[in-house]
Amino acid sequence: MTCRSVILATGSYLPEKILTNKDIEKLVDTTDDWIVQRTGIRERHIAAPGQATSDMAIQAARRALEASGLTPNDIDGVIVATTTPDRSFPSVAVCVQAALGLRAGPAFDVQAVCSGFVYALSVADSFLRTGVMKRVLVIGAEKMSSLLNWEDRTTCVLFGDGAGAVILEAQTESDSGILSTHLYADGKFRDLLYTDGGTSTTGTSGHIIMHGKEVFKNAVTLMSEIVQEVLDKNTITSDQIDWLVPHQANLRIIAGTAEKLNMSMEKVVVTVDKHGNTSAASIPLALDTAVRDGRIQRGQTLLLEALGGGLTWAAALIKY
Repeated sequence: MTCRSVILATGSYLPEKILTNKDIEKLVDTTDDWIVQRTGIRERHIAAPGQATSDMAIQAARRALEASGLTPNDIDGVIVATTTPDRSFPSVAVCVQAALGLRAGPAFDVQAVCSGFVYALSVADSFLRTGVMKRVLVIGAEKMSSLLNWEDRTTCVLFGDGAGAVILEAQTESDSGILSTHLYADGKFRDLLYTDGGTSTTGTSGHIIMHGKEVFKNAVTLMSEIVQEVLDKNTITSDQIDWLVPHQANLRIIAGTAEKLNMSMEKVVVTVDKHGNTSAASIPLALDTAVRDGRIQRGQTLLLEALGGGLTWAAALIKY
């Protein structure tokens, strides 16, 4: 029987501080109405001073571990999707590994910005299907506030901080699990969404620069194409998908993808209004939210999809 990577448990963490649109009105020339109409965002969580990406990743991982009923010794490896690591090196993953008391094994970060979590899922899925590991902790964690120019009203209103995690297990006698993953990037679009710094250029992390209209236009097209690819690959129709769990960047992009699938927004997990864009953390945060509030049930089919700087884009079909 085919080996599949099954989601055993989910977990997430959001910093205590909530920054509302009204709060942002005091920082830059913008309004709550403008932000909501164009993005759907009403508030976002911001990490505390001194709180690192690894701190949030560790909290999300602990909650996933608690929900799984496993012990640290049961986890073979850690993959963290992040574009905001604590340091240039070592990785956030080794910080998580040490904090949880996991035994020696693979631990590394994946960087594909907002598509990072699906990229990390795909890497973990490959390890599990080939028998290299039995169980993998996959985390998306970001401190996007550390990359923001709080005087740039086009970007500072969009992003937030947080982390989400899943534990994957290789199972040979299950109909559940990751059915397919689809990963893409096209570097000719790299200047549409980027940071103006880096360790080998400016020696700083830099700030986010975004050409919003161009990103939006490409997002609508590329999300439509990859969603159709998922359906074709798995020979299913959109009405067989129980939940769309998209990257939470912009409500208009999310709604556009749902429309392409002929899906009601009632079948879409939306957290962008409360979380903002948490980059690689957004999908696992949304997933854990819907699992814990009871919307997502065992046996249901989930479609995950994301687009981020690079441009990168990715999707995964999962039987939960």
